[in-house]
Amino acid sequence: MPRLPKNYLNFQQRFPELVAAQGEMGRLAKEAGPIDAKTCHLIQLAACIAIRSEGGVHSHVRRALEAGATIDEILHTAALLISTVGFPTTAAAFSWISDIADKVEKKK
Repeated sequence: MPRLPKNYLNFQQRFPELVAAQGEMGRLAKEAGPIDAKTCHLIQLAACIAIRSEGGVHSHVRRALEAGATIDEILHTAALLISTVGFPTTAAAFSWISDIADKVEKKK
């Protein structure tokens, strides 16, 4: 299991009930419909790219990989957004995806 970011841990320490409720809300949302875990994380990855959330991109790349997504599927998810969010946002996302993908490749 990857180490959680320091900022997240600090937030969790200060607001444990809020973080637990947010986690439960995410779990319930995933269980509310027929979409599998891998696809859920790819959708959430796309949302994080759209709002330019580097931490969210890192998190959902890791989670998508854990759910069985390939690097090619993750990169394709980002590429699909080029006509929606534009090239600069997509290029930034490719960089953030590479942060995680490079670590995964080094472990192989």
